[in-house]
Amino acid sequence: MTVKAQKVIEESEVIVGYTKYIEFIKPLLDNKEIYSTGMMGEVQRCEAALRLSKDKIVSIISTGDAGIYGMAGLILDLRKDEEVEVIPGVTASSAAASLLGAPLMHDNCNISLSDLMTPYDLIKKRVELASQGDFVISLYNPRSKGRPNYLRECVDIIRKYRAGATPVGIVKNALRGGEEVNVVTLNSLNEDIVDMCSIVIIGNSKTYVKDGKILTPRGYENKITVDNKWMIVYYRNIEVIKWEKKMMKKKKV
Repeated sequence: MTVKAQKVIEESEVIVGYTKYIEFIKPLLDNKEIYSTGMMGEVQRCEAALRLSKDKIVSIISTGDAGIYGMAGLILDLRKDEEVEVIPGVTASSAAASLLGAPLMHDNCNISLSDLMTPYDLIKKRVELASQGDFVISLYNPRSKGRPNYLRECVDIIRKYRAGATPVGIVKNALRGGEEVNVVTLNSLNEDIVDMCSIVIIGNSKTYVKDGKILTPRGYENKITVDNKWMIVYYRNIEVIKWEKKMMKKKKV
């Protein structure tokens, strides 16, 4: 949770959310009105939040970031003249990456394996194209009781384009109670330890493991090791600019 998100929750009179997510922030909910629903109640929650906001300060909560698989899009779509502010949060891929090392240092994408909103054929197509493009891939909602095989099938697609030794990070309950962190490879990935509280981050062709941490190179090493002269010229130019500014000041005086 970001500092701003916590501050907004504390200032709100009404909190609206999925029942399970309400439990996550229970210590912040003293003396607040609560409106919650179970799964698949997203539209109902957004409509209630907008209705209640006519007279009160209302926060509708999501896990992670409201604008990434959260409620921001739906509530902005349903709003009429209500004032709505989207508060940034920490999405699961960012939270998990902080525990794994630095797997998202280069181009990356998020793909949800949930087919409640997206046809599974389209999900597999996105996985295939992301694999072809050598993106680091963060798989959200990777495995549920109703979708026990989707993760395995999508990993099989990725294996067509990545080596079996490609690092994979599996994080469960990132930055929450019950946190679990596993660093494995595409070949050794055990889907049995993955559930809906997990996120799976699969490295690109350059990703490697150092001292137990997953790293995806950004390209800085090329600037440092291939051409040290570039660094020297860069710093010299800074000094020249500073010197020229001093001379300009003297001339004005």
